[in-house]
Amino acid sequence: MAAFRDQLLAAVNGVFGDYLVRTSNGLAINCGFFFNGAPLPHDPNAWRAAYPNATGRVVILVHGLMATERNWQNPASATNPREDFGTRLAAEQGFTPLYVRYNSGQPIANSGAQFASLLDDVCALYPVPITELLLLGHSMGGLVIRAACYQGSHEGAAWLNVPTRAVYIGTPHRGAPFERLGRVTVRVLKAVNDPVTRAVATVANLRSAGIQDLGDADLRHEDRARRRPMLQLRDGEHPVPLLPHIQHLLIAGALSDKAWITALLGDAIVPLSSARYDGGVKANQVVTITGIGHGVMLRDDRVYRAVADWLAPTHKGNCI
Repeated sequence: MAAFRDQLLAAVNGVFGDYLVRTSNGLAINCGFFFNGAPLPHDPNAWRAAYPNATGRVVILVHGLMATERNWQNPASATNPREDFGTRLAAEQGFTPLYVRYNSGQPIANSGAQFASLLDDVCALYPVPITELLLLGHSMGGLVIRAACYQGSHEGAAWLNVPTRAVYIGTPHRGAPFERLGRVTVRVLKAVNDPVTRAVATVANLRSAGIQDLGDADLRHEDRARRRPMLQLRDGEHPVPLLPHIQHLLIAGALSDKAWITALLGDAIVPLSSARYDGGVKANQVVTITGIGHGVMLRDDRVYRAVADWLAPTHKGNCI
């Protein structure tokens, strides 16, 4: 019951989260670390109790739109339905997994700033010195990581002094065409001289700031201010580059191994060109996995193996 309630609340926040924040509604999710489905207090003793066997290698998992940290778990697992990428990295490579929950309906810039603040908290509250930091994001979660890195780099954040790597799973680095199409559709509906049509446009335009940010992968408020209702990506070169001193791995999904289907649909939500950040990264930073949809990428064994192989000391940087 608690898991269902959390998922329902996450969906409401994904669609109306910015409104909930503006109106100080108690349903708004506060960004924070969660342990066993509950917020982890800002208290070193609570952290020591939660992670008695903490290691210096830390992986932080960041969910996507309308999701919670529970979405990483694999209920179909025959051995352990609570198994996820974090628990597997703990067992295989000695990472300690931390899980973030945030309001995915607020502007991505806000979520990024809050996540950057959480990373400062990790440095202060974690029971042992952190020797390696792995940021693992699915879909919008990858953009939240990028926004946090941007924020942290401008503030001289201490956590950026830790050897850091970032993995983006199905992240729309070059935006989401469906959201851009939605903007154009709303504009057309508003132009029709019919009260019902305009009412539909008004309702459609109530979708959250977080959803609207996905159209051009807007990571800063100044980028949001330049938004236009058009189908093409606003900036061919993203104004917020990947941090050069962090190692990055981009994992893209494709519904089919047929080129025309892949080019048209990608993983059904994010086009390949967007998930692979075409032109923005080197080939050995990208893995493409076929026969997979967007929503299951954060639980798929092939995706996990791509991450684990990349982290292995013997990894040569080859693509899959």
